[in-house]
Amino acid sequence: MSKIFTPTNQIRLTNVAIVRLKKGGKRFEIACYRNKVISWRNKVEKDIDEVLQTHTVFTNVSKGQVAKKEDLVKIFGKDDQTEICKEILEKGELQVSDKERHSQIDALFKDIATTVADKCVNPETKRPYPVSIIEKAMKDIHFSVNVNKNGKQQALDVIQMIKKEIPLERAQMRVRILLSGKEARKIRDKAVKLTSKVEEECWDAGTANIICLIDPGSFRNLDELIRSETKGTGQFELLNLKETIEGEQTL
Repeated sequence: MSKIFTPTNQIRLTNVAIVRLKKGGKRFEIACYRNKVISWRNKVEKDIDEVLQTHTVFTNVSKGQVAKKEDLVKIFGKDDQTEICKEILEKGELQVSDKERHSQIDALFKDIATTVADKCVNPETKRPYPVSIIEKAMKDIHFSVNVNKNGKQQALDVIQMIKKEIPLERAQMRVRILLSGKEARKIRDKAVKLTSKVEEECWDAGTANIICLIDPGSFRNLDELIRSETKGTGQFELLNLKETIEGEQTL
């Protein structure tokens, strides 16, 4: 009676999402759970066990062919399978069918447009745009979605690109700054340079109460400046996450 021989360097997996990386003239693949690769790259999923079906590096997942240890050491400089899997997950290309790719691109395109619409306004009216207008502007500039890149980062890229098509700017944050002490005016001058507009400024007994608008990108720098310059005695408070006027902008 004949025996069925299964090579020891073969592992069979089903219903997998494959991520492939070509390095050092060789092909390496890892087997992941569907929909988890993008979640990992977007920092939503942080548990590697929820992403990888197996902590194994393959040369061909479909055929179950496992990469040789000597090749891993030679090309990656290590033989830690999990760490190599993470590198492939980060730098590799997700292999999907044409139908899946189109669906993924459409979903990511809409997600990027929604993020832009949520973060931005028409600078002339301070009203947000409907997602449909952002999508049209993205199509007009022939924006190409990158499925291997973080959606939020692509949204920031889109904001800069479609400014040529429609009036657009990041919605401003409204913040309050409270300063006191003999260095208050000096610190106030430094802080104001990081704002877009001072709406109110009141001094009472040497204490400043300043309400102003800032670009979201300046929030962290302003917070650090207030903390360091006042040695923790100053206050920095977020009043409104987005300074907008109710109702959508129409074109």
